[in-house]
Amino acid sequence: MSHTPHELSEEFPEHAARISELKASDAHFARLTEQYHEINRSVHRAETNIEPMEDLAEQQLRKQRAALKDEIYGYLKG
Repeated sequence: MSHTPHELSEEFPEHAARISELKASDAHFARLTEQYHEINRSVHRAETNIEPMEDLAEQQLRKQRAALKDEIYGYLKG
């Protein structure tokens, strides 16, 4: 089984408890984390050639992942 890099638990290890709390109590935050997870898995599958895609499409996914990560971090800081 392959390790998927950039999971939220790795990106924000100091906020693991807060992530769990927010996922349980805030539906919008839960959707953000689910979207992040789906996009991160898609990027990983593209990077490992499990599901190859065009470079432009992969770059777009990376940008979406970064934007979601920024939004999630905003929740964690606040």
